[in-house]
Amino acid sequence: MKGMDETSAVQQAIQKELDQAQSARASGKEGMARVCARRAAGLAIGAYLHRQGLPDPGPSAMDRLRYLNTLPHLPPEIYPLIRHLTRRVDTNYALPPEIDLIADAQALAGLLLENGEG
Repeated sequence: MKGMDETSAVQQAIQKELDQAQSARASGKEGMARVCARRAAGLAIGAYLHRQGLPDPGPSAMDRLRYLNTLPHLPPEIYPLIRHLTRRVDTNYALPPEIDLIADAQALAGLLLENGEG
């Protein structure tokens, strides 16, 4: 039962970050939306690493994303999400319009939590 409680708590924390990201975006605060999306991804990665018994590079979402990118044998659709989530903004503090970090963080979390039990 403890494992289910931990999973539920992580899922709630991830959802809270994603909700904050959506709220920030709706308020025109895209920078904060990116931060929240990356934090959500970092939470999902931390939970995945813990369940897999893998070392955690620390609480930084960017460090966790970079570490995850080095792991082989993940579902191939994870790697483009990592590339998006670690991409730097341009000189106008923007990402290409086709990149939606909130959707990418949500997809990454879903893939990791779905595959994290194995």
